[in-house]
Amino acid sequence: MKQRLAIFALLMLGGCAGGSSSLVSDTPPPGQMAMPGRWLLSAPGAPPCGLNFTGRPGANEGNVAPEGGCPERFFASRRWSLQQTTLTIADDAQNPLGQLTFAGDRFEGKSAGGVPLALER
Repeated sequence: MKQRLAIFALLMLGGCAGGSSSLVSDTPPPGQMAMPGRWLLSAPGAPPCGLNFTGRPGANEGNVAPEGGCPERFFASRRWSLQQTTLTIADDAQNPLGQLTFAGDRFEGKSAGGVPLALER
C-alpha cells in the first residue's frame, strides 16, 4: 500500500515539474485519435460544415457523412483514413478530397484544390 502511494506521489509531482509529461495529456496521440463523432470542417470564406465520422473506437479508417453546405467537394465525403498524423478524407471512389495533419487539438491541411482547411470538434 505504501509503495503504491509513493508511486502515485512521484507521478503527480512529475506533472508539476513544469515540462510536459508523457503520462498526462489533454489530447490523445494522433495515431490513437478518437475520430468517430461530429467534427466541423472550415475553409476561408465558407461557413463551417458538419462531418460525422463513424468507425470502431481506435480504428484508422471509417465512413463520413457530410451534413451539407460543405466547401469544395466535401459534400461528397464518404470515407476517412488516418495514417500516423495524416487524415485523408475521400469520396466513394476513394478519390482524396483533402489531407489534414494533426495539430494539437485539431487537424489542419488543404483540399485537393489547394484550399486551406481546419477540422475540429
